[in-house]
Formats: sequence, structure tokens, C-alpha cells
Amino acid sequence: MGIFHSIRNWILISLFVASTGVIYGKLFFPESPIYIGGIFALFCGMPLLAFERRMFLPRLNDWMHRLPTPAFILSALVVDFLLMSVGYATAGSSMKLLGLVKASWEDLTVLKIDVYIYAVLVTAIVIFIGRVRELLGRDVFSSLLTGRYRNPVQEERVFLFVDLVGSTAFAEEYGDLKTQAFLGAVFGAMAEPVRRHKGAIDDYIGDAAIITWPLQRGVKNANCVRCVFNILDDIEKNAETWLKSYGRVPRLRAALHGGSVVTAEIGVDHHKIAYFGDTVNTTARLESLCKTLERQVLISSDLARRLELPEGIIKEELGEHAVRGRDQHLGVIALHTQDRQALKTVRGRS
Repeated sequence: MGIFHSIRNWILISLFVASTGVIYGKLFFPESPIYIGGIFALFCGMPLLAFERRMFLPRLNDWMHRLPTPAFILSALVVDFLLMSVGYATAGSSMKLLGLVKASWEDLTVLKIDVYIYAVLVTAIVIFIGRVRELLGRDVFSSLLTGRYRNPVQEERVFLFVDLVGSTAFAEEYGDLKTQAFLGAVFGAMAEPVRRHKGAIDDYIGDAAIITWPLQRGVKNANCVRCVFNILDDIEKNAETWLKSYGRVPRLRAALHGGSVVTAEIGVDHHKIAYFGDTVNTTARLESLCKTLERQVLISSDLARRLELPEGIIKEELGEHAVRGRDQHLGVIALHTQDRQALKTVRGRS
């Protein structure tokens, strides 16, 4: 489903980029067929967006982003011009060879300055919207755009709290700057599994991330549970890279709970979608139980009853536990994969 979502996004972006080319053609070349402007726009604009997304030449992209701002802007303009020039020449040559246009080779292969400026502006708008969407999160961006939570709404949601173990000791050993880089890399590793399983990263608090789903989306196909173990599996698969870069592999604790919350848009200069209610607090308390119970992943019995666990996930009933700030005890279940359960048994015997 994550691949489908990504393909759908690229189709929508492509249609938007093509439409800007059609508009340009209608404004400045009204006699030309409308598809010509659309084809030029796609060949000029899409490589820039793909480069921005690090789909090709990722090392060049990373190097540019490490430059001081003036040097970055200059290098970006040069790279953009080169990519658009290649795209423009490719589109023009292709249409010329296919007999779709009759203009001269020079007109069809040499990028004009006005076309370059127009393409840069269109691409900048697309990139800006994408960056704001990433900054706020997909769900928050669309909710703020539509004003869905302008008035408080009561709804049911799933929450996942993921906490990095040993961040204080890491900071004492390596210092605050490297700790921040380590945290950033850990949070970055969560992004793709969250996106893949239709969740949204709501906030980062210290060394913890808060991830959420509308209840139906979170329990469908056990998205919330799959997300946790995908994050853990991805980190383990890249253990050598973590060791090489930071001297250790991140260890995480995670807790899942769901229930009723009040969701509202708050703030004046800085707007945010906020969640209020016992469900959020209970999830935080459940995550703190991970350390007490010496378990890596916990889920409340209430939430576990609402979903079917994926194949290969083992559940361990831990009974009911008192949770600070909650009158009633909470049923707690530990989740393991078969490999992790076997590893835990071996460690327990040693």
C-alpha cells in the first residue's frame, strides 16, 4: 500500500507539472497543440523533483545540502539549469523526430531563459508545498488545509510511543552534537515504516516519537503493530551501518494503545493539531512499563482485542497493571517476533 500511495502521489505531481506547461503554452504559443507544453514541462520539471527526492545522484544532493547557504543556492541553480536543459533537449528532439513539431532544432533543444525561470518557479512551488507537508505531516497538513479540526472533534485513535533506550548515556559518552545527530538518524529511520503503514508522526519529545492513526486505519491489517516491527527490523538490518556511524545500534522501547480522544487545532501564530484525553496519557504510561516489565514492545489488551495480529507475532499475556493517573488497572500484553522471543530465551538462560 505504501508503494501504491507513492505512485499515486507521483501521478498527481506529474499531472500538475504537465498542466503548468499547458498553461505556459496557451499563454505564449496559443496556436500550438496543448500537449507540447505539457511534454516540455514534464521533461524539464520531473527530473528536478526526482533529484530533490534523492531518487538519483543522492551523493551530489547530500554534498550540496552541506554547503553554506549562498554556495548551496548557486549550486542548486546550476544543477537545475543543467537538468532542465537536458530534459528540454530530450523532449524537443523526441517530438522533432516523431514529427509532432516543425520548429528548428535550435528552438527545440536550447533552453530559453524565460522557460528556465518559469520552470524554476513552478518546481519551487511544488517543492515548497512538499516540504511544508513533510514538516507538518500528511494528515496534519490536509487537516489544517481543510479546517477539519477548527472545532474540537471527538474521535478514536491509535497511539504508538517509541522511546530510544540509553540516550543519556550516549550523550555523556559522545556529547550533545553527536547525540542530536544520532536521534535525528533514529527518527529518520522511523519515517518510511510509518509512511508504509499509513501512520503519521505527531511529535518528537526528547528521545521519543509519538505516532498516531485513526483507529480504523491503525487496526486494519494490524498496521500499527506491523509498523513497530518494521522499524525494529529495519534497524537490525542496518546494524553494521549504525555501528560504523555511531558506535552502537539503537535500542528502542514501544507501546501501543487506542481509544477516544478530543482532537483540535490549537495555536495562533503557530498552529498544531493536538490530542487530548486519557488515551494519550495511558500510552505514555504504558511505554514506561516497558522498562519495569523488561519487555521491548507492549500493547494494551483493549487495543489487542480490536485487531488480528500478523503471522509471526507472538503475544505474551502479562496480566493487569496499575497505571499512574488511571483509576482502573490496564491489561498489558507483550509482543515478540519468533526470532526475538528465541533470542530473549537464550539470553535468559545465559
